[in-house]
Amino acid sequence: MESNTLIVNLKDISFSYSGGKPVLEHLNFQLRRGDRIGLIGPNGSGKTTLFYVIVGLLRPSSGRIDLFGKPAIEERDFREARKRIGLLFQDPDDQLFSPTVLEDVAFGPLNLGKSPEEAREIAAKTLARLGLSGFENRITYKLSGGEKRLVSLATVLAMDPEVLLLDEPTNGLDEATEGKITDILNGLDLTYVFISHNLDFLCKTTDKIYAVVDGKISIYEQLVPHTHIHAHRFGRLPHEHRSKLMELDPEEISD
Repeated sequence: MESNTLIVNLKDISFSYSGGKPVLEHLNFQLRRGDRIGLIGPNGSGKTTLFYVIVGLLRPSSGRIDLFGKPAIEERDFREARKRIGLLFQDPDDQLFSPTVLEDVAFGPLNLGKSPEEAREIAAKTLARLGLSGFENRITYKLSGGEKRLVSLATVLAMDPEVLLLDEPTNGLDEATEGKITDILNGLDLTYVFISHNLDFLCKTTDKIYAVVDGKISIYEQLVPHTHIHAHRFGRLPHEHRSKLMELDPEEISD
């Protein structure tokens, strides 16, 4: 994979809902090809909002967005970028809308111009890759929460994106399934950003972890995943000592 190519460049981004307190405030963020980044932060810190701004589902009140080296200003700009960026929503019910699993997973490839036969083949292969063979004709709304999460991920991967933005990808998964997803994601030659309160997962899948606090990303104080042995109340969670960022209550690191 070619490195050091700027994919996402956010400059001085501010956003608030219905004129309320800013959720993002003069935020700057860069994502380069080959980056594997984890995002943590307190509830309501703006992590999910950041994803929505990147793909154009929300528009900032100020700032500049460049995607794949081009300014993203109008809907058509974001529409083109969304063909190359796979977004996993935090709630699978926001992602799944077709009657059956196969139809949901095949929808993305169809939308990208694949024939119905090609789309079904891609969908079947993607489901098999995630251990979901036999799910093709299952009724989507009858799936368990963990099954919906896996099918949602399949809908994203079936579109063969260059970039992944995954919002809490391990929610509702048991330990074995989480391990399988971790292996799959580690095997992808993709650029990605994961939001998760699961620090064990982030340390296994990302190269660096940033904190979103007070509407900004603390890039200058990266949380570098590491392991060591000592004992205290939250010792099982990867962390960094003597960092302002980790003064956050670990129980608040969720979305």
